[in-house]
Amino acid sequence: MAENKTVTFIVTRQDSPDSSPYKETFHVPYKKNMNIISGLMEIQKNPVNAKGEKVSPVQWEMNCLEEVCGACSMVINGTARQSCAALVDQLEQPITIEPMDTFPVVRDLIIDRSRMFDALKRIKAWIPIDGTYDLGPGPRMPEKKRQWAYELSKCMTCGVCLEACPNVNDKSDFIGPAFLSLPRLYNAHPTGEMNKGDRLNALMGDGGITGCGNSQNCVQVCPKGIPLTTSIAAMNRATNIQAFKNFFGSDNSH
Repeated sequence: MAENKTVTFIVTRQDSPDSSPYKETFHVPYKKNMNIISGLMEIQKNPVNAKGEKVSPVQWEMNCLEEVCGACSMVINGTARQSCAALVDQLEQPITIEPMDTFPVVRDLIIDRSRMFDALKRIKAWIPIDGTYDLGPGPRMPEKKRQWAYELSKCMTCGVCLEACPNVNDKSDFIGPAFLSLPRLYNAHPTGEMNKGDRLNALMGDGGITGCGNSQNCVQVCPKGIPLTTSIAAMNRATNIQAFKNFFGSDNSH
């Protein structure tokens, strides 16, 4: 019986960044435990829409297929999430699939993530290491600190929290929840702490932490369960302290 069963996908498509979006319906052969990615792969294999017309295959991005890379984010039945972890059996039908509208569309479900990469550069989302030679073991972190830092490190820059945040839109330059949380992670690192002041000053600029409206949508949708609102509260305190340091001329690197 399952051999003849189909699943209906209604995909929002867009042929180029400047063209208008349109919806296209596909009937996809059902398989037990299939996810959205496997459905899109069926369309790619046989790109024929519900009208029987041969069309161009739907374009989307994916990589790890185990909810780690963040590449396959899209809006499924109105909710932004990872399509590799979205099981067809757990979704209402027909299944609607759209690109995240917080980002410019390149084609179909592929989006331009430049705003996220620019935000990563702005907050210096890395640990600076001086030299390419072997520096030996790095400084150790206390176990308790390492445990909560590990939770923050699960961020995969998937963009779902930006899609859910009402303050991230084309009328705002707010960098988004993920990039308020990541400085907390890097500032907690014994080496990363050297650039703590730079990261906090970046958050205090235009589009930084004052753009957060505390809607808390981000923490509800994060696929990795990162305590984003806790981090944002911590960064609020840290930026206030940094502001005092700047005002009184203290060394803002520590």
